Amino acid sequence: MIDFNRIIDKYYSNNSRLREILITHSRLVADKALRCIEARGLTELDRTFVEEAAMLHDIGIFRCDAPGIECHGTLPYICHGIEGRRLLDAEGLPRHALVCERHTGSGLTVADIKSQNLPVPLRDMTPQSMEEKLICYADKFYSKSGDIQAEKTLERVMNSMKRHGDEAFRRFEELHRMFG
Repeated sequence: MIDFNRIIDKYYSNNSRLREILITHSRLVADKALRCIEARGLTELDRTFVEEAAMLHDIGIFRCDAPGIECHGTLPYICHGIEGRRLLDAEGLPRHALVCERHTGSGLTVADIKSQNLPVPLRDMTPQSMEEKLICYADKFYSKSGDIQAEKTLERVMNSMKRHGDEAFRRFEELHRMFG
């Protein structure tokens, strides 16, 4: 088991509002993912990895510009996943790093990146493993702004996913069939 708190402490000062947002959001995502494992009887999934990766999936947000959630970096927010991957690769955690990169929306395809002209590397960034898919799914139910403790309704999540196009919505529907 890795010490995800040590990694969070390395990049986030102990008393910052951003650290509080990150930890609250990540804990809610981790708990939802673990509840999905229990509810669906997904005993083949690595519960320890799911908890660790869920706690670290947004580690890169501090490098992005999203003042509404106390992020005062220079990168567009869409880059938080690839920044998280860079950080966790440097920590020697390549499996956890892939969760960072692959959790945005319902994942990003090369077609998504091209059609939306996104400022991220041109490669498939959709979740591949069951653990990656589960964390991606659980993440959609919690925001880092507004009432961050409140779980979004399925209807609200689905409406949000529809705004990202038919393919993104279809990928979310598949995640919901697996874990909802």
